[in-house]
Amino acid sequence: MKALVLKRYGKSDQTAFADISKPKLKPDEILVQVHAVGLNPVDNIIPKGTFKPFLRFELPATLGSDLAGVVAEVGNRVTRFKPGDAVFASIFDLGTGALAEFAVVPENAAALKPSNLDFVQTASIPMVGLTSWQALKERAKLKPGQKVFIPAGSGGIGTFAIQLAKHLGAKVGTTTSTGNVDLVRSLGADEVIDYKKQEFEEVLRNYDAVLGTVKGDTIEKSLQILKSK
Repeated sequence: MKALVLKRYGKSDQTAFADISKPKLKPDEILVQVHAVGLNPVDNIIPKGTFKPFLRFELPATLGSDLAGVVAEVGNRVTRFKPGDAVFASIFDLGTGALAEFAVVPENAAALKPSNLDFVQTASIPMVGLTSWQALKERAKLKPGQKVFIPAGSGGIGTFAIQLAKHLGAKVGTTTSTGNVDLVRSLGADEVIDYKKQEFEEVLRNYDAVLGTVKGDTIEKSLQILKSK
C-alpha cells in the first residue's frame, strides 16, 4: 500500500511516499481504509525530531495523526466495531500513521463517524476536539456562566473550542484578525478582539480560564486578564 513515510529525523527530503506492507492487526485493533486525513501542526513538527524524547517512532515510520475511514478488518477481541463501519480516530502518539491507504487503530482510540458529516469534515475533528475537551471540560472544569479566553479563535482548536465552551454554558473571549471577526462571532464568541487593532490584555478582564495554545508571550499576557484569587 502507499504511505507517507519518514525515513529519518531532520530535513524535509527524508519524507516521501513509499510502498509498504499493509499493517497487521493485534487482537484489540481495527484496520481502517483511510478516506481522509486531518493535518495538524504536530504533523509538521514530528519529522524534525522535536518530540523524540517522549514519542518513540520506529523509523521508517508512517506519518499522520487524524483520520476518518471505513473499517476493513477487526481483531478477534474487538467488540465495538465491525467491517463496514465508518469511524474516525487520532493516532499521533501510537507509533503508527494515518497518511496511508490503511491504518491500524486501537479499538479504544476510535469512534463512529457522525452521520451528518462527510469523511473530510470528520477527519478534521479528533486532535482539536480532544484538546478542547480535555482542556475545557476535564482540566478547567468549565461551568455555566464562567468566562474563558480562547486566543486565535479562527484556528483549528479555536473554532472547535469556542463552540464547545458555548455548549458548556460559558462566555467566550477570543482574538482574531479583521477578516475573521464575523466568523468567530458566528461560532458564539461573546468578546472578540481584533489583534491588529487592539491588545486583548488591555480590554478583557475577570476571566476564569485561559486556553493556552498560542506561542510567544500570549500566555504571560493572558495571566493579566484572569480573576484575582
